[in-house]
This record gives sequence, C-alpha cells and structure tokens, in this order.
Amino acid sequence: MKSATTRLVVNSSERRGATLVETAVTLPVFFLFVFGLLEFGHAFMVINSINAAATKAARLGISEGITTADVEARLDELLGASIDMTHATVYVKDASVFDSGGVDPTSINYATLPAIEVGDAEPRQLFVVRAEVPYEDVAIMPPFWVTNITLSGQSVMRHE
Repeated sequence: MKSATTRLVVNSSERRGATLVETAVTLPVFFLFVFGLLEFGHAFMVINSINAAATKAARLGISEGITTADVEARLDELLGASIDMTHATVYVKDASVFDSGGVDPTSINYATLPAIEVGDAEPRQLFVVRAEVPYEDVAIMPPFWVTNITLSGQSVMRHE
C-alpha cells in the first residue's frame, strides 16, 4: 500500500515576490530605528558638550580678576567649534536662588534671574553659567517629529 502524502515543492523563483514585499515592509522600519538612534545619540552628545563647556567656563569664573565677558568668551570658544553660537543663548546669572533648599531647577526661568558680574561677586556667592540651543539648529536630520525643543546645559558654582 502506498502512502498518500503530497509533497509541496516551492520553486525559488516563486518566492522572489514575497521576499521583495518583506524587504519593502521591514527596511523602512529598520532605517527609522537606526536614524532615531543616531539622532538621539547626537542630541545627548550636544547636551553633554554644553554641560562640559558650561562647567569649564564656570571654573574660569570662580577665579579672581575674571569678568562675565571672559566667562562668556570661554563658553563661546568651547562651544563654537561644534555649535553655531548665533543660535545659542548664554546666561551668566546670580544663582543665589539655589541657596535655599528644595528649589526645583526645572521651574526656574533663567532669563529672569538677576545678572551678575563675576569679577565683583562676593566670596561664596553662587552663579550659574547656562547655554541653550534650539534642537532644530543642531539636529542631524530635520526634526519633523518634534518642535520647540531646547537643548541646554549649565553649571552652578561659588565664586572664590
């Protein structure tokens, strides 16, 4: 007695259309994922660069004989190689608001803080060096998925 099994043989030329459809569906998702990773990585690199530059500029500002203009020039020098500084906003402000405990830094409007001349600051007086740049000015790809995002970095130090 013979077995009644049927064997299905698929020709490779018959699979060619299915492979093309599968590729057309998966490649856009894959590239969106890869470009998203690159864009987020770049955004975090810019934030880290701004924080590092603000820290170095603030460290300069704690010294005697340094002016606010010197601090701003140092920040421009450090960030100017990677960011178009015409789009950046730089603040060197009195940060004594942080002396009282329980202050939420995200709730502070840094533009309204009082200005400070670091050369005339009292010993142990807090000051903040902050830089902000719109995300669309530093993005690798045009940011069609987000709007009105500002990347910022800052450093708060005491004058010596």
